[in-house]
Amino acid sequence: MSTATRRERGAASSASLRHRMAERGVDRKLLMLLPAILFALVLFVYPFTYGIGLTFQPLQGTVDKWGGGIFANYVAFFGDSFIFDSIWITMRLALPAALFNVIVSVPIAFKLRRKFRGKRFLSTMLVLPITLGTVLTAQGLLIFAGRQGWLNRFLIQSGIISDPLQLVNNYLGVTFTLVISGFPFAYLLISSYLSGIDPSLDAAAKTLGANWKQRFMRVTLPLLAPGLATTFILTFVLAFSVFPSARLVGDPLGTTRVMALMAYRSFAEQIDYSMASTIAVMMGVIELIVIAIVLLGRSFLYKGSTGGKG
Repeated sequence: MSTATRRERGAASSASLRHRMAERGVDRKLLMLLPAILFALVLFVYPFTYGIGLTFQPLQGTVDKWGGGIFANYVAFFGDSFIFDSIWITMRLALPAALFNVIVSVPIAFKLRRKFRGKRFLSTMLVLPITLGTVLTAQGLLIFAGRQGWLNRFLIQSGIISDPLQLVNNYLGVTFTLVISGFPFAYLLISSYLSGIDPSLDAAAKTLGANWKQRFMRVTLPLLAPGLATTFILTFVLAFSVFPSARLVGDPLGTTRVMALMAYRSFAEQIDYSMASTIAVMMGVIELIVIAIVLLGRSFLYKGSTGGKG
């Protein structure tokens, strides 16, 4: 066999291999994913695995107090009521705030689907808190609703109350900030899903004699269910990881002793990186449990394709 023939066969074999790989979706274009994969490995995968590894390296003091060997941090997490109770405190803040934002966003998004004068201005006002940030929102709440804030001074000078209302540095203050910062995201997401639901479906149900409640429960809500689940999940995760507002307008050692504060306390005050990592891991586990429950509930409510664009 001549050299030229072997080269031709080798080229044909190489071309055939490339063709078979391309049929399986593997070609040179995949090389463009390498920077993204490297970015994910450096900024997510490695820190994540390193953090999990830290949880199995407890300080000697933790081992001596709680035992458990390499699981001493987890034993301490579930055994120390000061840390473990932060789960329920965080849930008491995150769940009501997420539910409120989703429930309130639905009728407002319905109303703003129609064209009317001032719609653009009203929509802008609703999403404006996104630009403020958590710290600025907390500072504004202190100025407005603090003991010496505008609201209390107005009420006292008007003779409506004699003592200032305690609206910040407690559970209410943090809840207000979570609602203010989380509502714009809920509203935008639900509006996106609603915009993808064909209005003719509602009109058809109306012509068949269905009232607004029947149309909403049997037509709109099933189509909106995936969007509601997604919106709740995102707003819940946003609220569950609350930190600045819990410290600035809350009661860090009492009613707003959230898990993020406990992780910060272990990291910055006690210099216990392994316990801080353990609390962070448990935060992720709890969030995943809530997400799984929400998605399971959505599957019972509606199993078809999504109706919105979101």
